[in-house]
Amino acid sequence: MTFDRIAILDWSAANTPRRGKDSIWLGLDDGTATNPCTRAEAFDELCALVETTLARRETLLIGADFAFGYPAGFAQALTGRAEALAVWDWLASNLHDDAQNRSNRIALAAQINARLPGLGPFWFNPTRLPFPDLPHKGSTRHGTPFAEHRLADETAKGAQSPWKLGGAGAVGSQILTGLPVLHRLRTAFPGQIAVWPFEPLSAPVVLAEVFPSLLGPEVTARLRPGSVKDRMQVTLLARALARQADLKTLLTTPDDARIREEGWILGLGHEKALRDALI
Repeated sequence: MTFDRIAILDWSAANTPRRGKDSIWLGLDDGTATNPCTRAEAFDELCALVETTLARRETLLIGADFAFGYPAGFAQALTGRAEALAVWDWLASNLHDDAQNRSNRIALAAQINARLPGLGPFWFNPTRLPFPDLPHKGSTRHGTPFAEHRLADETAKGAQSPWKLGGAGAVGSQILTGLPVLHRLRTAFPGQIAVWPFEPLSAPVVLAEVFPSLLGPEVTARLRPGSVKDRMQVTLLARALARQADLKTLLTTPDDARIREEGWILGLGHEKALRDALI
């Protein structure tokens, strides 16, 4: 399986418009990249990319750098359905995120915690607002029935827990703000976008979870003074994927039932193939 174009999306849950380091980057396999300063602008760019792809009758792979699912059991507990895409739908209906990047992600995490047994699973409150259901430290959580990591997170070196909402390396807030955007993208193009590994890849546009840190050494080796690491990551991973003769192997997941709910990282376990493509 190959795609006419590949795009990699590096996400940000920033509360204000932002460019440069630790902001949103959308890189293509031709080496170009854009840096939308808000999630609303990023959504518009993704829509334009999909529209162009469909108009040209081409295929497109969009890799997004945040988890597509949560540890097994969470989807059922939150939505009544043991399906990752049910969580996408629920979050899209409950997350409020305006044109200036102001979101209710922290309050929403606390709201989710309140619906579930124990204290947790989400943690870290960077605001000054009191959220009794959202502990400041992960160590104070108790009674939650969910694993700390997905199978993919346990396998990928450096991947962090989806429950951690802030602090060094945290990805929890990116997930809460990113999944609703991908849900809206699917809704805007009904029947034209498939989500791997949850759906058959019969649509012209495919969404897949990626982890640019799989190419960490290659990114570091190419950084120059003044260059932005996030930009380098997205363009380099897009290029490595585009140079694969066939992505079928990379799109194969381990035989584990949890993946149907948790998702998987494209290229995980095939780092050598990605690195060899850049030589």
